[in-house]
Amino acid sequence: MKARNFLEVDDLSVTELSRVLDLSEAPAQPVLHGIGVALIFEKPSLRTRNSSEMAVVQLGGHPAYITNVEAGLDTRESAPDVVQTLQGYYGIIAARVFGHDKLERMAAVATVPIVNLLSDRAHPVQALADLLTIRQEFGVVAGRRVSWLGDFTNVARSLTIGVMLQGGSVSVACPDGYGPDDDDLARFAALTTNGGCFEVADNPVSCVTNSDVLSTDAWYSMGQEDEADLRRPIMEPYRVDDALLKHAAPTAIFLHCLPAHRGDEATSEVLDGPQSRIWPQAHNRMHTMKGLFSWLCE
Repeated sequence: MKARNFLEVDDLSVTELSRVLDLSEAPAQPVLHGIGVALIFEKPSLRTRNSSEMAVVQLGGHPAYITNVEAGLDTRESAPDVVQTLQGYYGIIAARVFGHDKLERMAAVATVPIVNLLSDRAHPVQALADLLTIRQEFGVVAGRRVSWLGDFTNVARSLTIGVMLQGGSVSVACPDGYGPDDDDLARFAALTTNGGCFEVADNPVSCVTNSDVLSTDAWYSMGQEDEADLRRPIMEPYRVDDALLKHAAPTAIFLHCLPAHRGDEATSEVLDGPQSRIWPQAHNRMHTMKGLFSWLCE
């Protein structure tokens, strides 16, 4: 088992990221036989829980779903203390948390891999599924143009890093105050050496023109429901509908990490349309978890 953590996509090198994606498409091997994987969830998730559990099962391991009532990260006991206990039982600890700093403090004391199943700053396991979906559609990510519309979320950040590591380019269109911050821009600038580029577009149409992939996220996520009425009019110009999709390349695909608020960030016509790949993308969550866990066992 590699003593490596996966808190963000660029914790992997370019070569390692390609290897994880290769393993995601390879037949499952029982590399986790006799090994448990702790899956800690501060907040629930349909895709993350089920994809993680089934990936562990396919690899011959034992998944343990642990709610925050049981773990009590930084409430019943500190997040590092939870890790100190669980690493005596499990070969991998994966956690879906609110604050990214919890994962960093967990990783600081861990002797087993810590995997980020989602935090407020990053969603790297989602990005792996997105990259695999793009690769399955176009053969490679390199040279492809990916557009992001709306709030520049944790999903957008991880996707951008992954696409640029693979040599693709990213264009984003976001409302004022909802775009990438200065730290993001500096991080993305450092990734242009891989052959891609990053740009902030003036408007949604210029963002998606000739793009190969359009992606977006919910205008408000778990814990932000009380902001829905505030965010909706701000985000409305960034809705992905058939009219906007027509500005992309004819072979473009549409991605969404789900769950989707139909009629908000994307219309049902797009979500269910011929260019949508949201269901293969969702299913790839399991395959790329399998690839990641397999890589950690090499």
